[in-house]
Amino acid sequence: MRVSRFYDTVAFDVRDAAPMLFFASTSSAGDIDDYLLIMRTEKDDLGNEIVLEINEQQLPGSEMISEVRMSGNMLTLIFHEKVRALEGASQMVLTFEDSPENRTSIEAGIFRVLGEKLCGGRA
Repeated sequence: MRVSRFYDTVAFDVRDAAPMLFFASTSSAGDIDDYLLIMRTEKDDLGNEIVLEINEQQLPGSEMISEVRMSGNMLTLIFHEKVRALEGASQMVLTFEDSPENRTSIEAGIFRVLGEKLCGGRA
């Protein structure tokens, strides 16, 4: 089973040596209705791990994600096993608005955040 989400905004940032991709669905007033944060921790005390945060729920991305595929404005996270926190999904498909700003953010961050997990697709 796969779960799908659409985001209108993608942002790449690095804070405290942790690169992150932030996906958000926003309302017409600019409020965040739904978000997904994919972060790579690079601090010595935290190791080099991937963390997923979905609407304030943190998940151990390094343990969950077996591979990532990128094609156009679609990013697919493939999990080692079904994830109960994601309704038992074995995959998560993220699509995002195909804007110049979003493409720039993905291009700047995809390899820094998910590099060793990328395979197939057209990254």
